[in-house]
Amino acid sequence: MNSPVYILGTGLSHNGSAVLLKDGRVCVGIEKERLSRIKHDGGNDTLAIQYCLDAEGIELKDISLVVQCANFEIPDRNQFRGKRIFTDTNEPPVIDISHHLAHAYSAVGTSPFNECAVMVIDGCGSPLHQFLALHPEQKEFIPKNILDQVGMFCEKDSFYRFDGQKLIPLVKDFSEMADNEAGLFSLPTTRHSIGGFYAAVSNYVFGDMDDVGKLMGLAPFGTSGVFDFEAFEFKSGNLFVNEGWKSQFTNPSQEYDYFKQHFDYYANVALWAQEQVEKAVIQCITNRLENFPHKNLCYSGGVALNAVANAKLQDKKIAENIYFEPAAADNGLALGCAYYGWLEYMNMPKVEHDGSTCFGKQYTAEDINAAFAKDSNKKYSPQTFSDEEGLIQYCAKKLNEGKTIGWFQSGSEFGPRSLGRRSILAHPGVENMKDHINRNIKFREDFRPFAPAVLKNKVSEYFVAGRNSPYMILVDKTRPEYIKELSNVTHKNGSARVQTVEDSWNPRFAALINEFYKQSGIAVLLNTSLNKKGMPIVETPEEAIHLFEVTALDVLVIENYVLEK
Repeated sequence: MNSPVYILGTGLSHNGSAVLLKDGRVCVGIEKERLSRIKHDGGNDTLAIQYCLDAEGIELKDISLVVQCANFEIPDRNQFRGKRIFTDTNEPPVIDISHHLAHAYSAVGTSPFNECAVMVIDGCGSPLHQFLALHPEQKEFIPKNILDQVGMFCEKDSFYRFDGQKLIPLVKDFSEMADNEAGLFSLPTTRHSIGGFYAAVSNYVFGDMDDVGKLMGLAPFGTSGVFDFEAFEFKSGNLFVNEGWKSQFTNPSQEYDYFKQHFDYYANVALWAQEQVEKAVIQCITNRLENFPHKNLCYSGGVALNAVANAKLQDKKIAENIYFEPAAADNGLALGCAYYGWLEYMNMPKVEHDGSTCFGKQYTAEDINAAFAKDSNKKYSPQTFSDEEGLIQYCAKKLNEGKTIGWFQSGSEFGPRSLGRRSILAHPGVENMKDHINRNIKFREDFRPFAPAVLKNKVSEYFVAGRNSPYMILVDKTRPEYIKELSNVTHKNGSARVQTVEDSWNPRFAALINEFYKQSGIAVLLNTSLNKKGMPIVETPEEAIHLFEVTALDVLVIENYVLEK
């Protein structure tokens, strides 16, 4: 019997991660922040790689190839923000790929397509000189006027064709880096990127460039048409940011009280920025597909997490089928690195992906008992359910009574969304539940929305478009007759960032929603990530118990173990 072929992908940008493929399938993957407990953590990758090796029960010598990707540099094998795991060995071989190529392979590797077009849009990819050092054969795809430029130019957006085995570049757009001067809108991205623009507005509104998701949540409170100038222009096949928009905004948010006092103003800014992004994304991708038509499209890069723009892109029907990569931001780089190693470097056939994003390791009864045995947790006496049916009925009953549940099941999700493995769950219609969770469990702003998790076969009953959205990456509209029943998961403008629950890779979560449906008559649950503001999503049983203790969660379920306050 042949030994399995293991390929390790590692992303060393911010939002670092490591992913292990076994014979072309993902067997384990983790984002570094889940282990270090530092939001958006990146750089040195030893912690994430060791997690993957331990979870699979293998050693470095069992790996055939390592593929790595950073952003502004090519990482040294031995040192990168500290000593690396490869320092004392020459095996396995380590190769490098560029930023956008990693984004693109993360999409094609997990997509259902054998052939497709691929679009990558983010804040900033690899510098031109680094890109050419890694892929000199692709020089022909770079416009001469870019090659002749002096200064720092980086990937802005990229368009590829996947032929079933390899990615062929079709359009590579580079942009100069933004000025590194202190100012309202100074950010480490390219000058003309959609991602850079959205991060700049996030920084203006919230004082944090990583709050782009929050900006999307604020936008529905704004009024359209308050600002009548454009942020982007599209010419000669390329997208450009008009610098003039910056002079229109001279009142950056300060502390949260100041933000609340001027809430309407910042909501209007957020809506304007969101509408600008939607137009820019649609125009850019439409142009690429008009020049290089294909019925299947994969879409990745940080901008591809904008669920509102994604829904509008889908509604435009510019491609027959669109796959939105669930880990579209830099946390997905490791995934793309691993698939590049399997598909392009080793020239192995693509293996069908099962659709799951849950790549974390399984915690055993021994692990859970060890967490409860810690001195700080000995005060708890968990109830244990011996059968799944009893557990599901108990949890559905508690949810129907208006209790909140911390739900910890199986391997954790890879990417920014909790999809029923590390979730906080609640009734979608109990009055004031949304405010209670924001205030007393998540400790975050009251305007932040929550997602509805709905049985896949019921999505059209509750939501207008009835989109298949297993990764919570598309918005829909709640049907008017269900607004009250779904008040905690319907946003200000009637929208909802829906998750359609797949029984095939999320069976226990699907069973819980089914049972809740039987008891309540509603086939939807409120689903949000198992964490509080500023905290990465919970990874271990011990972290789950701590979160239960410091928040107003009513019930904690870890596999078959249950705590109740």
